[in-house]
Amino acid sequence: MTSEIRKIMKNKKRIVVKIGSSSLQHPETGDLNYAKMDALVRELCNIKNMGKDVVLVTSGAIAVGKKAVNIASPLKDKEDHTIAVKQACAAIGQARLMMTYQKIFAEYNQVTAQILMTKNTVADSLNRYNATNTFSELFNMGVIPIVNENDTVATYEIEIGDNDTLSAIVASMVGADLLILLSDIDGLYTDDPRHNPNAQFIDTVETLDDAILHMGKGSTGSNVGTGGMETKLSAAGIATRSGIDMIIANSKDVKILHRLVDGKNLGTWFKANKDDSFDLPLYVAKIHH
Repeated sequence: MTSEIRKIMKNKKRIVVKIGSSSLQHPETGDLNYAKMDALVRELCNIKNMGKDVVLVTSGAIAVGKKAVNIASPLKDKEDHTIAVKQACAAIGQARLMMTYQKIFAEYNQVTAQILMTKNTVADSLNRYNATNTFSELFNMGVIPIVNENDTVATYEIEIGDNDTLSAIVASMVGADLLILLSDIDGLYTDDPRHNPNAQFIDTVETLDDAILHMGKGSTGSNVGTGGMETKLSAAGIATRSGIDMIIANSKDVKILHRLVDGKNLGTWFKANKDDSFDLPLYVAKIHH
């Protein structure tokens, strides 16, 4: 069923799609799920072929790097792994992840570009200016930017920390009109449905009030990624205040993407609610402060 009100999704011109580590891996082994990556890339290329600009924000570098050098993931004892080990794994994994994406995108004759960001990319005005220009030129060239946090250099002080927030920041920076977070859950519930069978699904959020924000407390997703519902609601705050519609949808079948863009009533839609006083660079500078 196509909801009348969701038909506005068909008119979106610049779409940012975020996918998390747990959605890219086989849970049994931690290895990349090539079938899912192929389906994701095909969906993105098809949206691009509709004449829309597309950005992919992808997690997975650290997880892929750990797998490559046989460090168990998920970590049983995180204290054993210093930030240097994580950064080294990110350096290994980012190259492997991009190589895989490049190969699959090339099958559909789609050129991609890698953009690695930290807080400083946005908080520093010159860096932000340059990054925005780079995105703009890539769109002009018909390229799909693939974005991740620069985990190889990011420390606590300069990291954004999770790709839900990063994707909303990117969407705001590039003037997107739709952000789609592909998650391991159907959308927003009144409580964590994994623990509470009476949790109610919410298909539309008109306003991000305290009651909605409270629903994200204490809910975390898989032990592979870094984001739970709380980070997704934080992302919704950035997106909606920047005048961007946002949808949380289940990544179990990534073909949900074309259904969402077609206006199908799936996932949770957070309606754009532009706030002219929202200052993105200031918001980003205050992360972790």
